[in-house]
Amino acid sequence: MEITFNDKKLAKIVNDDRKLDQKMGKLRADKIRLRLTQLKDADTLEDVRYLAGNYHELTDDRKGQWACDLDQPYRLIFASHENPIPKNQHGQYIWIEIKSVEVIQIINYHKEK
Repeated sequence: MEITFNDKKLAKIVNDDRKLDQKMGKLRADKIRLRLTQLKDADTLEDVRYLAGNYHELTDDRKGQWACDLDQPYRLIFASHENPIPKNQHGQYIWIEIKSVEVIQIINYHKEK
């Protein structure tokens, strides 16, 4: 799957192992690398749906975004490149039709509330 970043600064950090370890800490950096590898190796979002990492759709003001676990309580947040996001007749996103994502941020989004 193709992965892009909406934040050039985050992309620069994530693509430099030394910077990633420094900014995020070794444990979180390793989880970030693992989750990005899982996404890159997938053909569609459906391929990661049931992997370790708790890939899940977000709701409310983050509807249209997904998250996966890093080290608690941090999450890797991403969105589909497909526009509009494919949905079935019940309004549910069709994960198997999502073939590229954009990383939005790494955050503890529960802290925002």
